[in-house]
Amino acid sequence: MAKGPQEMGEDMFKKINKIVDIPFTEKILRESERDANLKVLSVFIKPATNKGDNYTSDMFRATVEYTRQEDKKTINQTKSLIVKVEPLTEGVHQDLISKSSLFSTEILMMTDTLARMNELLGPDSPPLNGRGLYTQSKNPPLLVIEDLAPLGFRMADRQAGLDMDHCLLAIRNLARFHASSIALMERDPSQRTKYSRGIFHESQPAEMQIFFEQGTQQLGKEIANWPELDPEISKKILKLASTIYKKGCEVTAFRENEFNVLNHGDFWVNNMLFQYNESNKPIGHIFVDFQVCLYSSPGVDLNYFFNTSLTDDTLVLHEETLIIEYTRVLASAMAQVNCAIKPPSLEEVKAMIRDRALYGMIAAINILPLMLVNKEEVNDLNEILSKGENLAYKGKLYRKAMVRRLPKFHQMGLLD
Repeated sequence: MAKGPQEMGEDMFKKINKIVDIPFTEKILRESERDANLKVLSVFIKPATNKGDNYTSDMFRATVEYTRQEDKKTINQTKSLIVKVEPLTEGVHQDLISKSSLFSTEILMMTDTLARMNELLGPDSPPLNGRGLYTQSKNPPLLVIEDLAPLGFRMADRQAGLDMDHCLLAIRNLARFHASSIALMERDPSQRTKYSRGIFHESQPAEMQIFFEQGTQQLGKEIANWPELDPEISKKILKLASTIYKKGCEVTAFRENEFNVLNHGDFWVNNMLFQYNESNKPIGHIFVDFQVCLYSSPGVDLNYFFNTSLTDDTLVLHEETLIIEYTRVLASAMAQVNCAIKPPSLEEVKAMIRDRALYGMIAAINILPLMLVNKEEVNDLNEILSKGENLAYKGKLYRKAMVRRLPKFHQMGLLD
């Protein structure tokens, strides 16, 4: 039993039901529940995200009904699983994700690195991620992850952006993530070379470069019609388009003699979940999506987060406070996990952010429009790459944000 083709697309409907069937879920639950006699009765599948919430995979929620034996009685139970699979619909989107090895990075994170980072933080610390239940590397690449929704976790409103309460939870957890990665890599230096690509790397497929070039070019054309901005900004962005990907590779690259961490690599509002109390106040934060983790300066994650996920007011009024809090929690967490190296000072963290500021601008040009686009105007990656146009750049929310930010980027010399 599953969601009908009219709600998912007939081709995708057939493919996902062929993969996530009763034998498949029974195998996973028997292992995760440690019960070899567990029997799955039915699997009900529906999309786990809306269009525009996820660009690098197809996400499904599988509700599984099963029976197990307890005290010689048959007990009926239900469990919800998240199935994250390489794009099932053929096209440029599927080609991009397949060639970029995003799933192999996430599988390595979920089966090895994150488990060790959580272990270093200790049993009393909340886990950084949801529990991985199953992975496969081909036919097709996929992960099955525990569904955190029953525990009260959900995605924040990407268009609204994150207010200070959300941002403090996120930045503190990012500091814990970075600190535990330092401790792990001090103990096992081989981990560093496993995460050397990220979004920007010469080995990524041409389609990745095209995505960033097209977006930058479209912004340059769009703002030529914005009287609020100096026309020089449009000209510079149009000129920047042809080198934007190369510059992204340079600004995110690992540098041997710097303070380095394992970056989440795609730390924006859609790749984190929040837990809320009865007053709808966020009280918990957890990471999802580990496809582009990158060993480099923490300035990578910090610039990306500040330029994709905060409300404009939070960014303008509280960026300094968030940097102070990140620095404080990073030092505390590094002491907790017994890092050998000394934590950076506040001035050193600020210098890291300034040094990688170009990456923040690239994120604002290419990722922020995806966050702010109206749901009815969302283009998927196939549409963006094949048509060379993304309606997100025409959005009122995006225009408002960029009218404020672009003069600052210009003043900093990032457009040159």
